[in-house]
Amino acid sequence: MVRRFGTFLAVCIVCAGLQTAVRAQERVTIAADVLLYGDNTEFRNPFREGETLFGAAPRVSVLVGFGEAASLELGAFANTRFGSERASEQTRPVIALTIVRGASRFIFGTLQTPRVMDPSGADRSGPHGLLAPLQAETLAFDRPYEAGLQWTVTHERFHQDVWLSWQQLNTPEHRERFNGGLNIQYAAAPALLLPVQFHIVHHGGQQFASGPVADSYAGGGGFEVHRAVGGVRVRAALLGLVSRHVPDRERLDRSRTGRAVFARASLERGGWGAHTLFWRGKDFVKEEGDANYLSIRRNGTYYGGIRDYAEAGVTRRFHPVPQVRVEVSGRLHRVERQYGYSYRVLAVTSARFIISER
Repeated sequence: MVRRFGTFLAVCIVCAGLQTAVRAQERVTIAADVLLYGDNTEFRNPFREGETLFGAAPRVSVLVGFGEAASLELGAFANTRFGSERASEQTRPVIALTIVRGASRFIFGTLQTPRVMDPSGADRSGPHGLLAPLQAETLAFDRPYEAGLQWTVTHERFHQDVWLSWQQLNTPEHRERFNGGLNIQYAAAPALLLPVQFHIVHHGGQQFASGPVADSYAGGGGFEVHRAVGGVRVRAALLGLVSRHVPDRERLDRSRTGRAVFARASLERGGWGAHTLFWRGKDFVKEEGDANYLSIRRNGTYYGGIRDYAEAGVTRRFHPVPQVRVEVSGRLHRVERQYGYSYRVLAVTSARFIISER
């Protein structure tokens, strides 16, 4: 299943991107994108530990544009935690070839993540905007760098993000690790969206048998309705999801197949947003998912009953200048019968300087 998904993804994005011809015109641009994040979770429960994430993730590069059809990006990325004894927790090169054809964009190399500040709510700030039980939002701060293959489509009625990202090579010490997924939204009507989401994390590799071969994947779909009422944007969504967690292919008795229902409602007006969501799941376990939703405790044991989770939050967004966006949010969490709160401050800046054009 994992090999078929990777092959399908590669074939689709190559076919979509390589039909474009490169133009003669060239433009050289210096690009600087910085994410500053402060995320604090003041809760501790049997499923997830509280944590403070405070730092900055700058990405500085040179963009060489070959007309409107393709561009090459070369630069550097860093993720710095404030207060750390190290100058950077992660430093990586930025190498990306982007091929554009109409609404389709194919990226080979460093991916365009994380995706933060979704206008519909702070709980959708993960690297690819997936639901938190599929991929935790905090990965946008823990792991804001991704590299591999990505195919996005931005159309009036159709939005797509499909990717495959390598995180770890297969060595004598550990297995290969990668994640991939898709996030699709189709506007079936002016006020009706049909979302489909899927995500997989795989541990494998054939060169070295260093640890178990493992898979963890989940996905689902549903509908979201939205409309403006008196200047207020109202949204409501309902999705059903299924999961399959296989920590060791040689020990299938340890595997879990789960199912869940996710419901969400939100209001937006004038930079303000408020949301509430409800979750009910059975045996839902997903690597990289937010542990508040999952049926596995912090000590690694499975939770046998029905898992309930609820959340409510308020968000305020600011745009002091077009190049700067700031978001402040606070949330109340109910994990089974325990309550906790969290708050977050994000800032995103983006600057472009054209140094040559011909």
